[in-house]
Amino acid sequence: MIRIVLADDHPVVRHGLRALLRSDGSMEVVGEAGTGLEAAQAVQRLKPDVLVLDLMMGDVSGIGIIKQVSKRSPDTAVVILSMYGNDCYVMEAMQAGAMAYVLKDSPSDELVRAVKEAAAGRRYLAPPLSDRAIEAYMLKAQDKVLDPYDMLSAREREVLNMVARGDTSSQVADKLCISPRTVEVHRARVMQKLGLKNRTELIHFAMRRGILPEV
Repeated sequence: MIRIVLADDHPVVRHGLRALLRSDGSMEVVGEAGTGLEAAQAVQRLKPDVLVLDLMMGDVSGIGIIKQVSKRSPDTAVVILSMYGNDCYVMEAMQAGAMAYVLKDSPSDELVRAVKEAAAGRRYLAPPLSDRAIEAYMLKAQDKVLDPYDMLSAREREVLNMVARGDTSSQVADKLCISPRTVEVHRARVMQKLGLKNRTELIHFAMRRGILPEV
């Protein structure tokens, strides 16, 4: 029986995931977490075989959680379940120690397969993610100079993503449960770190990085 901890900040999502995984018959959900801190604590306490983790937990960077789990519970495999599928997110998660990466709009059997593969110690990237493309991207990243994007925190990347897609500061604030002023601070830091002067440059940057599709 594969013992699993679920970590997602949406209770309805956790409920659906729990039902899906339990229906397989070979898996047992032994714990749940609604924040990054709760996820780290649950893994340390329960020592599950697999942690199914949303990459954007809000309070703590998902990348930070992966690193904590890898250090404190090395026998726990991390499966990322995320709405973000561009190479940058996948590469960073895998480099941090994740064993599998599944998109939230993937068929349900992809998550089940990912959990089984990760529990067996095998890396798994669900379609449409390309294992060969990600490996090539990771090798390429090792040879290039420091990318300013790597300097952004998880929260700053969320703000970048939303602003690039057209959300106002108020809309971003509502979605992330923070104040519009805090959004503006994050946005200013993003612009500074990336060397961008205005929203047009931000959108062009997002296109180059695959955050937005080319038009």
